[in-house]
Amino acid sequence: METKALKYHSMRTQNILLSTAAVALFTVLALLVLYPLIALFLASFRPGQELMRYGLNLNPNPDGLTLSNYIYLFTQKAVKDGDWVRIPHKYFMWYKNSLFLTAISVCLTLFFCYVVAYGLTMYDFKLRNVLFFIVIATMMVPGVILMLPMYQEIIALKLINTTPGVILPGICGASTIFFFRQFMLGLPKELLDAGRIDGANEYRICFTIMMPLTKPAFAAMAILSAMGAWNDMLWPMLVYRDASKFTLPIGLNTLLTPYGNNYDLLIAGSCFSVVPLLIVFFAFQRYFISGLQAGAVKG
Repeated sequence: METKALKYHSMRTQNILLSTAAVALFTVLALLVLYPLIALFLASFRPGQELMRYGLNLNPNPDGLTLSNYIYLFTQKAVKDGDWVRIPHKYFMWYKNSLFLTAISVCLTLFFCYVVAYGLTMYDFKLRNVLFFIVIATMMVPGVILMLPMYQEIIALKLINTTPGVILPGICGASTIFFFRQFMLGLPKELLDAGRIDGANEYRICFTIMMPLTKPAFAAMAILSAMGAWNDMLWPMLVYRDASKFTLPIGLNTLLTPYGNNYDLLIAGSCFSVVPLLIVFFAFQRYFISGLQAGAVKG
């Protein structure tokens, strides 16, 4: 009995030590991730001149904090030579462009990727596995390598400086198709037969029977797709020519020039740009974890 008690005590002590080490490790990792976000948030309440002088830091000095950056962001009024003057900017035009582009891109991406994954999962046909292998193989090609051929294709289609030219190349991502397929492998195919017996056609089965069952996958992919579309800068910058069509990442990048840097608008605008992603995450977060777990374990 004494040996068993000592063994139990040793295992309990080992588990406590491992749990403590894991908590300490993840606490350090969380602090490393949160540091730039907190530093950026505090910097948005400091004048641009102070930011250029001291950089991003966690100095909590309340005397140096001001709302002038956000006043300039929302009212286009800033202090110059001691007086409030109107200095126009195009931040909310960029914001509107990004919202529109992200919404359209996410909706089309989820729709087409779901349809492709549904066909590859629910139907048995020749070359199904070959087609799926081709889809997966495209994930092995770096996106930068595809920039030139995609750019030439957009020119040939005369879609330069258009929103379709930005959206179409990424409308059917291999990773999203793969995720949907992995999730749908866990759905019972007997539902297809039941729907057919009840007289439902294939489109109704796809969109009214099977689609509601994939809500967790849609939620997870909506968050990830929205993040990708919202933060994408390189491809929209290659396609767009008109400054009135610039998205938020491109517009904020134009604030940094060799002739002057508008850090007041840049930092406050960067903080405010996080709001749509937070809204999307909190709207779908109850499905997010279950969607990722389901898509990960099905094979």
